[in-house]
Formats: sequence, C-alpha cells, structure tokens
Amino acid sequence: MTRGSPLNLSRGRKAEDIACTRLQQAGLALTTRNYRSPFGEIDLIMQEHDTLVFVEVRYRSSDDFGTPAETVDARKQARLRATAEHYLQNTPRASKKACRFDIVALTGDGEGGDFRWLQNVF
Repeated sequence: MTRGSPLNLSRGRKAEDIACTRLQQAGLALTTRNYRSPFGEIDLIMQEHDTLVFVEVRYRSSDDFGTPAETVDARKQARLRATAEHYLQNTPRASKKACRFDIVALTGDGEGGDFRWLQNVF
C-alpha cells in the first residue's frame, strides 16, 4: 500500500481515536483535532490544566524497523513547532498558555497493542 492509501488513512484515524480516548481518560480535554496550517498538521490539541498539549500520534503495525516515536525526526519536529505557532497566533485565548509537545506511539493492532505516551518530548 502506498502512503495516503485508504487503508493507511483508516489505520491512522483509528490510532488517533485510541490516543484521544486514552488521553481523555487520563484527564486531558480535547480542544482541536487535525489542526492544519500551511506548515503541516497537528493530530490532537488538548488541554491539561492550564497547559496546551500538542500531540503527534504515530502508528506502526510492528517495531521491526524502529518504533513509531523514532519517526518524529528533526524535520517533523520543526513542522510541528511551526504549526503550533500558527495555532497560537490565530487562537487568542490560547496564546498566553504554557504548552508542550507529546507523542503517542502505538504499535500492534491498536486496541490490544502497545500504547506509549511520551510527554514533553521536544
């Protein structure tokens, strides 16, 4: 399957659903989903107390060729930062809040697979 195929999009959406549910169970509140800017997209923007949390969700069926979190390289981090800055500049109520970047890494079949929530990663 090529990147962007319906199967990959379906798996990505399911991974985002799982991540969102698990983070909400941990006490975070969903603010925005799939925020797009000219620089890229942020999967989930959530709030934990007075902190905005920009969440990148990564899924892989196995970690044979590296973990999902390892795919968030310097280039991807720069795009996430630029997109977060765009969000903050265009959302006045958010611009004065502390913020952090988290990664949710899912491996396996989703529900029963490995779930890792890496907080304040960059």
